[in-house]
Amino acid sequence: MMGIKIGHAENHQGITGCTVVLCPEGAVGGVDVRGAAPGTRETDLLNPLMTVGQVHGILLAGGSAFGLAAADGVMAYLEELGVGFDVGIARVPIVPAAVIFDLAIGDHQVRPDCQMGYQACLNAVENNLLEGCVGVGIGATVGKIKGMEWATKSGLGMAEIKVGELEIGAVVVVNAVGDVYEPQSGEILAGVRSELGFGKTEEVLRTSYQEIRQFTNTTIGVVYTNARLTKSEANKLAQVSHQGLVRTIRPIHTAFDGDTLFALGCGNLEIDQTLLGMLAGDVVSQAVVRAVTTASDMGGLPAGKNVQKMLE
Repeated sequence: MMGIKIGHAENHQGITGCTVVLCPEGAVGGVDVRGAAPGTRETDLLNPLMTVGQVHGILLAGGSAFGLAAADGVMAYLEELGVGFDVGIARVPIVPAAVIFDLAIGDHQVRPDCQMGYQACLNAVENNLLEGCVGVGIGATVGKIKGMEWATKSGLGMAEIKVGELEIGAVVVVNAVGDVYEPQSGEILAGVRSELGFGKTEEVLRTSYQEIRQFTNTTIGVVYTNARLTKSEANKLAQVSHQGLVRTIRPIHTAFDGDTLFALGCGNLEIDQTLLGMLAGDVVSQAVVRAVTTASDMGGLPAGKNVQKMLE
């Protein structure tokens, strides 16, 4: 999509990384946070009541709250380009951010930082098709209710839909406490494992609640479109985009997740908002499925591999 660039950077030793969605020309942004344990930055600015009207990039990072530091690198990169909100004496790039908790999978002392955020910007290109264990997806896992030894490797997924002139896309990193389901067949694609294959996180919660391990998780992503949006419409688009998470991840929006979706209006196309919202749910659900079906571990093992195998 014209005007949108996506870039990734990661650290293979720490098994953590970050992904940027850049819109240097500016885009109208919105956000909706549904999980009870979010890690975010600059999300208040996206409220329709706030003054700043556009954003210039979105950062998705690992490292839990430590990883929010990578937004400094994105700001530095954009400032060098002369991009940002004009405050008279300088231009301040507006870069909202959200993070996942991936400290339990690699070296917890290695986190995305300013340098990694800057490198992700240098790597950003239009029509970036890299998926799976790249950028923020490198540390993503799902099905952690019984601990990392029973979890499954996940990653970052992307999808786009075109209807006439309308374009809508999504980039989502799936790091959920729950399991990922194929929305049509109901098949479990990734999640908590048992001796016989995939179990069900919902069943573990029902039968063994006192024994579960409460890892912090979180699914985060960005929906972008060439439609013209007001700030209110962008926030509504972020809200309805969560339909895609509800269709594919169970349970979702838990006390152990910080599920956050951003929305960006990057164009001038006038479009019916009901159609746009419907397509947003579709494109997010497709991106979630791609996140787990394209994921592989650092050794190039097949998608859906047990995380324990990756750490041995």
